[in-house]
Amino acid sequence: MSHHDHDHDHKHDHDHHHSSIEMTFEEKIVKLLEHWIKHNDDHAVTYRGWADQAKLNHLDAVAVIIQEAAEMNLAVNEKFEQAKLLLQNKG
Repeated sequence: MSHHDHDHDHKHDHDHHHSSIEMTFEEKIVKLLEHWIKHNDDHAVTYRGWADQAKLNHLDAVAVIIQEAAEMNLAVNEKFEQAKLLLQNKG
């Protein structure tokens, strides 16, 4: 397996709706934050699965490190959630 193999692809569909109403910067960044949160959640699930596999293969120290990486992803999401709340409560 190469260093970039994982359980999901990096294809991201971006729906572009062309209308007379343009999104504000704040709306755009909220959408971006939501995308990053979902992406990080997906990675955390993948990391936890690999941590479980490492543990089953008697690689306990490796499993701990991978689990820590999953937790770090979720900690980043807490920051993204804080930013999103600030933007949503701005109005």
